[in-house]
Amino acid sequence: MNVMNRDEAFFHRMMDIIENDIVPLTLRGVKMGAKVFGAALITRRDLNLVVASSNHEANSPLWHGEVFAIKEFYELQNHPLPDECLMLATHQPCCMCASAIAWGGFPEVWYLFGYDQTNEDFNIPHDQKMIQDIFKTKEPNPDNSYYTMKPLMGLVPEMKDQAAANKRYEAVKARYAELSAIYQNSEKTMALS
Repeated sequence: MNVMNRDEAFFHRMMDIIENDIVPLTLRGVKMGAKVFGAALITRRDLNLVVASSNHEANSPLWHGEVFAIKEFYELQNHPLPDECLMLATHQPCCMCASAIAWGGFPEVWYLFGYDQTNEDFNIPHDQKMIQDIFKTKEPNPDNSYYTMKPLMGLVPEMKDQAAANKRYEAVKARYAELSAIYQNSEKTMALS
């Protein structure tokens, strides 16, 4: 019997949320010219989904997936406390989103695709360019007084069934490549398209 360890169960729960909750919202968004970025806020204790969202830049260049998720979180009546939640981002948060996460009070951040993948695999280089041009650094400090930020794939080396995790990752990556192609071929109205 193959019993999952805590990291495996956490990894697969995060992947469930990406596949079942974030991807459908992202598909709707890319068809309207929004980028492929999505996010969710999840309770840390029991990993229940509180809010899932995607990029809404067709409405405003500030409505990145993480920022929009935070907006929706704070609009909920009786939402949990932010320090009771974690942020799951499909892509490593940009400098604006990283700051919004800190301001929002979320102490734990996980992401699936890093900046290099966002640039190379999805042809969206703006995050890296902006953080380097404005802040003269390659990425936000992942372990700071506001939150810790970790790549979801960093859990895989400790898993019993690494092959299953990698297979699932590759399937989600292929789905995001499809979503990126839709975005790349759509009419864009934002300045950083």
